[in-house]
Amino acid sequence: MLDEKRLDLFENAKISKAVLTLTIPTILSSLVMVLYNLADTFFVGMLSDPVENAAVTLAAPVLLAFNAVNNLFGVGTSYMMSSSLGRKDYDTVKRSSVFGFYASLFLSLLFSVFSYFCMDSLLVMLGADSVTAEATEGYLFWTVSIGAPFSIINVVMAYLVRSEGSAMHASIGTISGCILNMILDPFFILPWGLGMKAEGAGLATCISNVFACMYFLTYIFLKRKSTFVCVNIKYLTLRKNIVKGICAVGIPSSIQNLLNVTGMTILNNFTAAFGASAVAAMGIAQKINQVPTNMNFGLSQGIMPILSYSWAAGNGERFKKSYMFTIRMSLAFMLLMMTLFLMFAPQLTEIFMDNDEIVKTGSSLLRGFCLALPFLTLDFISVGLFQSTGKGHYSLLFAICRKIVLEIPLLIILNRIYPLFGLSFAQPVAELVLAILAIIFVRRVFKEIDKKSMIA
Repeated sequence: MLDEKRLDLFENAKISKAVLTLTIPTILSSLVMVLYNLADTFFVGMLSDPVENAAVTLAAPVLLAFNAVNNLFGVGTSYMMSSSLGRKDYDTVKRSSVFGFYASLFLSLLFSVFSYFCMDSLLVMLGADSVTAEATEGYLFWTVSIGAPFSIINVVMAYLVRSEGSAMHASIGTISGCILNMILDPFFILPWGLGMKAEGAGLATCISNVFACMYFLTYIFLKRKSTFVCVNIKYLTLRKNIVKGICAVGIPSSIQNLLNVTGMTILNNFTAAFGASAVAAMGIAQKINQVPTNMNFGLSQGIMPILSYSWAAGNGERFKKSYMFTIRMSLAFMLLMMTLFLMFAPQLTEIFMDNDEIVKTGSSLLRGFCLALPFLTLDFISVGLFQSTGKGHYSLLFAICRKIVLEIPLLIILNRIYPLFGLSFAQPVAELVLAILAIIFVRRVFKEIDKKSMIA
């Protein structure tokens, strides 16, 4: 049975308190995850070797592909659990969590097997050449061939725990693994330690994800009498309503991330044509920009439980106020971050590699990327709203528009007009168009919840 404190958070707590309670831990965990990604770039950058730094950048699409599984069974199961809580259907809550856990475990093992036996083809697809292939392969071995199950299960379990309002515990598990990774990085990467370079960054990531998985399994065992999150295989079921409910939200969300992988792979391949230094500069600019981007993503995921619960319960007023409060809070922060990036791009880039060419290129790319931040506020949180209400087709439409209709064609066009530097302006243009679409579709959802509220 869900304890009264968490139930009150969904139903009665002040909107600002409920939203902040659910989103602050998620934002912090997203921020720490970015910081530990930046730690890889920072410590590998200390080697002053563009090839090793390029390896981390080239491998990024594969790690991003993990989100296809994370979102399929993390976002999908989280929606199913929170909406079932809103309907007081507690058996479905528990069985949904078991299905999400074992389905993600199975797919993550397939990920590992594919990576191990198809590594050469994977390296070609990522844009690695004779110079960068060896370093990239070393990094991928630990993060994917060995580490995929731990990386994916870690994130999925955080979603499951967060779905019933335990945002703090979900974030503690994620953050603890990230902090361990940052502690291990210098020892594994730098010459005074094991001196494994980019491969050492991969090994540190793998160990940290194992630790995070152990935290979540321990939490579920200790809280087994007061949580619906469960990994007991005897509750595994293929009930049509559970599988359909998870897939209705999870599959579009998964496709969205696969399209993100496609976009990043194309971006990296375009960048690779300009050499290892350009790839390193692009990777640094992207990772700095990921700090506010991932915080925005964390905000959109953190608010999902209260939106799903309110939607299922037919509480239109609480649903709309939660969304609008989140939008206002996020927009103010994103405008501040965009201003800081525009003003201090060279100084931020130089933190990661003291190379004049890379600093000049990276700072120009960062200034282009950051123009998308205010529009991302509306886009990300609106997609979170669609996922919270079971409208996976809306989020899928946004994903197709973002990557296939807008961003990928813009990468091709802008790279021809303004070689290399034009690549960073594709996202701002795409997100501006999507922000306009978000307003239209959110208004439709608001009208629908108003009708549900009247019936309730």
